[in-house]
Amino acid sequence: MTRLSQFIRENTEPILAEWDTFARSLPMAADMDFDALRDHAREMLQVIASDLETPQSTKEQSHKAQGGSDAPHGDARQVRTAAQEHGAGRAEHGFNVGQMVSEFRALRASVIRLWSRTLQEADLTDLADLTRFNEAIDQAIAESVVRFTTDIAESKERFLAILAHDLRTPLGAIITSTKFMLDNGELEEPNRTLVQRLGTSARRMNQMVLDLLDFTRTRFGDSIPIVRSEADARKIVHDVIAEVAATYPGARVRVETSGDLHGSWDGDRLTQALINLIANAAQHGSDKAPIMVEAHGHDREVEIAVQNEGPEIPPDQVGQIFEAMKHTSGGSSRDRRHLGLGLYIVDKIVDAHGGSIDVKSSKQDGTTFTVRLPRR
Repeated sequence: MTRLSQFIRENTEPILAEWDTFARSLPMAADMDFDALRDHAREMLQVIASDLETPQSTKEQSHKAQGGSDAPHGDARQVRTAAQEHGAGRAEHGFNVGQMVSEFRALRASVIRLWSRTLQEADLTDLADLTRFNEAIDQAIAESVVRFTTDIAESKERFLAILAHDLRTPLGAIITSTKFMLDNGELEEPNRTLVQRLGTSARRMNQMVLDLLDFTRTRFGDSIPIVRSEADARKIVHDVIAEVAATYPGARVRVETSGDLHGSWDGDRLTQALINLIANAAQHGSDKAPIMVEAHGHDREVEIAVQNEGPEIPPDQVGQIFEAMKHTSGGSSRDRRHLGLGLYIVDKIVDAHGGSIDVKSSKQDGTTFTVRLPRR
């Protein structure tokens, strides 16, 4: 009787030939380095054969069934398995997850089909081998998918970072040029209105670029950098409202301030956070009611609240409101026009200052975001 591990070692080439035929039928096959990929598949088969020949306790089997690895101990970041290499290669060559997983399905089917032809009848040992073989294939799929999705996510975010960085220079030139033409005072209608709209659009685009840069920075594990200095939240609030008025001329904003609003914060970052909050209120709020901005100084902190009328945020979605790329089902049809990064960036900026932010939303009172910033 031929054990499955022995069969794999003795029939690696026929198994790889069947797998190779399937892989070459995939749409991306024309540009693939099949010699390298056969090496990955060969190594995976050898790892699986060795696994089948290694005694396994019930605890080890349970650990593997829950997604654990039986790779050698040590720094996992320095050990890339053949399955991980395969996932990285498939990500690089434009495969999707379904196509990559189908390759493992074909590899599994090839082994079982060829092996079953050699069996007169299966006994308990054969069934145990088959169970462990399926576990090993599942582990290889998990390793490959994790590596694939990680590489795809990193490449997307790297692309966004490069794109956002390269867009800032031409946008800066547009904003500076439109400001100069408007300040010069020589433009007549309708040219003046057209230049104002151009400047408004450029500022909106610039804010999106800044949000993209911060998003990619935090997704790569960095926190948003802040440089503290003495700042006046009252002045920041009024400057932000003037900026939002230029970008959203239809928005009405009312302000109420009280107490000492000074503290040690990053003024530019705080401005960015408040612009995002008030812009969010302008985008999702009701045109019939003004946006209310309140800033109050307390003993050890400053509290800033932004409230707008409009659709209620569903209770089951409030906890997700600060996640990137999230849109609430209770919002308007305009929601999908925005990246969904504004509130994510606000949360990161507030967190970098050691503060907190919460949101309350109801049909009666509208939606209120409240930021609490320690003075020091």
